[in-house]
Amino acid sequence: MSIDPAALTIAGALEGLAKKDYTSVELTNACIEAMRAAKPLNVMITETPDRALEMAAAADARRGKGEAGLLDGIPLGIKDLFCTEGVLTTAASHILDGFHPAYESTATARLWQAGAVMLGKLNLDEFAMGSSNETSYYGPAVNPWQTKDGPKLVPGGSSGGSAAAVAAGFVLGATGTDTGGSIRQPAALCGITGIKPTYGRVSRWGIVAFASSLDQAGPMARTVRDSALMLQAMAGFDPKDSTSVNEPVPDYCAHLEAGVKGLRIGIPREYRMDGMDPEITALWEKGMAWLKDVGAEIVDIHLPNTHYALPAYYIVAPAEASSNLARYDGVRYGLRVPGKDLIEMYENTRGEGFGREVQRRIMIGTYVLSAGYYDAYYTKAQKVRSLIKRDFDQAFQRVDAILTPTAPNAAFPIGMTHDDPVTMYLNDVFTVPVNLAGLPGMSVPAGLNSAGLPLGLQLIGKPFDEATLLRAGRALEKAADFRAKPAQWWRS
Repeated sequence: MSIDPAALTIAGALEGLAKKDYTSVELTNACIEAMRAAKPLNVMITETPDRALEMAAAADARRGKGEAGLLDGIPLGIKDLFCTEGVLTTAASHILDGFHPAYESTATARLWQAGAVMLGKLNLDEFAMGSSNETSYYGPAVNPWQTKDGPKLVPGGSSGGSAAAVAAGFVLGATGTDTGGSIRQPAALCGITGIKPTYGRVSRWGIVAFASSLDQAGPMARTVRDSALMLQAMAGFDPKDSTSVNEPVPDYCAHLEAGVKGLRIGIPREYRMDGMDPEITALWEKGMAWLKDVGAEIVDIHLPNTHYALPAYYIVAPAEASSNLARYDGVRYGLRVPGKDLIEMYENTRGEGFGREVQRRIMIGTYVLSAGYYDAYYTKAQKVRSLIKRDFDQAFQRVDAILTPTAPNAAFPIGMTHDDPVTMYLNDVFTVPVNLAGLPGMSVPAGLNSAGLPLGLQLIGKPFDEATLLRAGRALEKAADFRAKPAQWWRS
């Protein structure tokens, strides 16, 4: 039979595999064909079709023995920030040229243990630093959504390749990482679902570090149920990660259809910003009405320190990045550019190996950590971070979840803000507070704007209460009934 992977969800594909409508090898071959047709989107850095078919054949064999795992036979894409044993891992940076890890990240290892199939490694902003996937050494990924006769659009970032691949339909799901919104913002711009779990819920071991106190891995998929299935496989305590939290992982699909009757949904007044796109404001109002109509109570809440979140984030994140990226020196692995002595070799390697945005953030981070400025900037930013977390703690004494827009705009043309970093940083204005507070957050596609581009709504949950977050997300998904898909213009 002919298989269209763009028409399948993970849950639907699992049902088809169980009923023997097709095999995992047949499904994987269909995904490989679709992946090759999608080359104009530039979402893949490394394709692994041979490995994918081997993994699919093994999944079919397990299923034949009645030993199928949670995701057995499901083709996924992996953001090229996750170390994959023996497979090129670049973080979309020139400085990691030729790096083939001798180990597997815990998050991807758990997906393979659940039976998932790896189609390849996906494009991203270099070292996950960006909101548009334009800082990649391998060129920008392209959003599958286009306006009629309009320019090519960004898919968001940093997990832009992951979002674009899921939206284009050649992977059934993908991994992402979220430091300041890098799962949720591209999910919104590409019309898919993405969840950033509570900090410590999914192991960071084997994921190339950007900002260690903010980074968190999570799933990106077409539906809330698919995200729940992937998170189920990825989550859990890992003794190899000192920030991993030893909390039991509930069955995320068990109560997905329980609805939101009786839940209190907070609406923070501080997220009503001057100059915000009126279409996004209108969608937010519609989201409140949808949840109220199915039994939720809408509660006005106050998060007074929200407007300090973005400046605090752009002190803390670059500071941690400057420390984490000090290891890339041309000595042990990756790119090496010779010099007349060791110092010049360091300078040449880092000068040529890091892109402009990464260099900018290293310089900012080194500055705020330097003598005389540490207390004035970094220490103060950490104090603000504590206040932001306290605001959320107090709000969650009154509500079960919080509803906000995901991003302040829809997808924008490639190159539009590339030379304006401050405007680019503002794309994270609604998502950054969640990372500073270590909370779970997810984006659900909720509608199209007047130009026909997708818009998302964000739900924020209590720490380690992803189950309630997913339950509210499913209710929002059902109410929005978002079924639009991009026209596959890249195939023509």
